[in-house]
Amino acid sequence: MAAYSAVPPDDPFAVSRGMFTALAAELAAPAAGALTACELEELLDERGREVLRQLLQDHHDLRKTREEQQALEQRAPVTGTDGITRTRLETGHCRALATLFGAVTVTRCAWRKPGAPNYCPADAALSLPAGRHSHSLAKLAALEAARGSFDAAHDAIARRCGNVIGKRQLEQAVVRAAADIPAFYAARIPEPCTASALVVISADCKGIVMRPGALRAATARAAAKLGKMRTRLSAGEKPNRKRMAALVTVYDAEPAKRRPHDVIAPPGGRSGCRPLRPGPRALAKWLAGSVRKDPADMIAAAFDEAGARDTGHLRTWVVLVDGAEHQLDLIRAEAARRGAAIHVIIDIIHVLEYLWGAAWSLHEAGDPAAEDWVAVKALAVLAGDSARAAAEITAAADAAGLQGSQRTGADACVRYLGNKHDYLRYDQALAAGWPIATGVIEGACRHLIADRLDIGGARWGLDGAEAILTLRAVISNGDFEEYWRFHLEREHQRLYPGIKQGQYALGA
Repeated sequence: MAAYSAVPPDDPFAVSRGMFTALAAELAAPAAGALTACELEELLDERGREVLRQLLQDHHDLRKTREEQQALEQRAPVTGTDGITRTRLETGHCRALATLFGAVTVTRCAWRKPGAPNYCPADAALSLPAGRHSHSLAKLAALEAARGSFDAAHDAIARRCGNVIGKRQLEQAVVRAAADIPAFYAARIPEPCTASALVVISADCKGIVMRPGALRAATARAAAKLGKMRTRLSAGEKPNRKRMAALVTVYDAEPAKRRPHDVIAPPGGRSGCRPLRPGPRALAKWLAGSVRKDPADMIAAAFDEAGARDTGHLRTWVVLVDGAEHQLDLIRAEAARRGAAIHVIIDIIHVLEYLWGAAWSLHEAGDPAAEDWVAVKALAVLAGDSARAAAEITAAADAAGLQGSQRTGADACVRYLGNKHDYLRYDQALAAGWPIATGVIEGACRHLIADRLDIGGARWGLDGAEAILTLRAVISNGDFEEYWRFHLEREHQRLYPGIKQGQYALGA
């Protein structure tokens, strides 16, 4: 970076220094002695922010003076990033910049040529954004909007920074802030892991209420159809207001061998003092989600991440699913396309839900005996004997003389155990130390989507939903600060190609 000219003889920070002196005098005055601690903090919060804003303004004014001095001394032609050489210098070009401390004015020199747009070297030196809101303000907007509603984010920013950004501008800033997330993860190299560690993949989907124009074509057509009733949905009808968001996760886990009794307590509870063997712990979790992309694309992205972690496919790949056939088809197709050996396991929690459905076919509602019955059948399934459990449920339903709707739960459980038999080999999974539950992805559905995108009354546009979902995933991964540095570098190169951040050149 080229050296600036000497500092002007007068004090460039006289205004901000005077404001600080006045504030210090006010705090030293007898009247301040009557303020409570809360009132003192509120006074400093309001007046101190104005002092900081003036400090920032004074610094920009100082840079303006230095730039003008240097430009007038050199008077060399300047070639912009567009390759056009400009010879005419014009000072005093101002632009407003909304910052964390309030609005300031940035004044800089413009180099001109007839028929060409102005070129301001100071813009690149400061890495100014294209719009009027600073990158730091955009970062705060992204964090606050990812945490709560846009209204709450706007209020939080206004309390901290003053009236520096409108709600619509905040939403637009959030969309721009998420623009480089796919490129960030595509360029990232995962940390190495031991050969014994498992590579675990899981996927799920969750609906988000969208505005009509953001629905997928099939859903929009279904929503446009008239229902059977004018004022409400009838039985079996769906509002068709949601677009499915696809979520995937990949994580490492050291194998942790267990037995069925470590997962499900036998009837009557566990006896003795043998401690329970803990299950595998998720390490280096990577979460990703998209409401724009299809589940097939996100599953492919999960396999990309797994492949980056285990390029030679030397580790064991475990895929945890909830049993949805469409999801299973996509996973099998992706694994076949890559020639990847995978071990698919259905989430034990989903199996337990079917067992409980069968239990309520065979027991009265609220019967405590149902709990022991489910435990026995679950232990059989965990021991790798799901076929025997299904046969016993069928025999019990026949013996009880259940008919029609009475045996719906029992029949559904038997069908599920039969259809998913190949993915219920929990005896092998427990002996090998593999995870058997989809808690990581289920939790992601809750904290990535339900806690933010499913808040009451929210209806999303496609760009906004995608930005919030991907930003929440980056934050959940613990990668936001690293991502933001990457985003600023990419944004700088988009606006000022060929100039590194901090490089300042007035001459060609």
